[in-house]
Amino acid sequence: MRKSSHVQYDIEYHIVWTTKYRYKILHGRVAERVRELIRQSCNSMNVTIIKGSIGKEHVHLLISCPPSLAVSKIVQQLKGKTSKVLLSEYKELKKRYWGQHLWASGYFCRSVGTVTKEIIKEYIENQTDEYEENFKILS
Repeated sequence: MRKSSHVQYDIEYHIVWTTKYRYKILHGRVAERVRELIRQSCNSMNVTIIKGSIGKEHVHLLISCPPSLAVSKIVQQLKGKTSKVLLSEYKELKKRYWGQHLWASGYFCRSVGTVTKEIIKEYIENQTDEYEENFKILS
């Protein structure tokens, strides 16, 4: 459970994205730089990296983020910043990715949690015995 000034939250996402054309470019100095840039961006957005890995052509992240941040904005920031910096710092990447896009356009995202949908339904169902069409009014 994490806290900010007015909210407690436990929101975790598994995010995966790949290099454009699945080129195997994420190794050595480039992979280390990607990791460094992702860490910096996550810190600036108040996103916690729980676990991460960088493969030859993809990035896996398990993150926790505040409810004020949309996962699409997080991914946009991470992919955008890393692409811009890597293409400016590594000339060999600039030659391969002449169109200014290092990453493939999509990404995978799945929310992660320890509470199942069934547990939440049961919790809500047991709040009171007054209900109307699966949406109770608690008195």
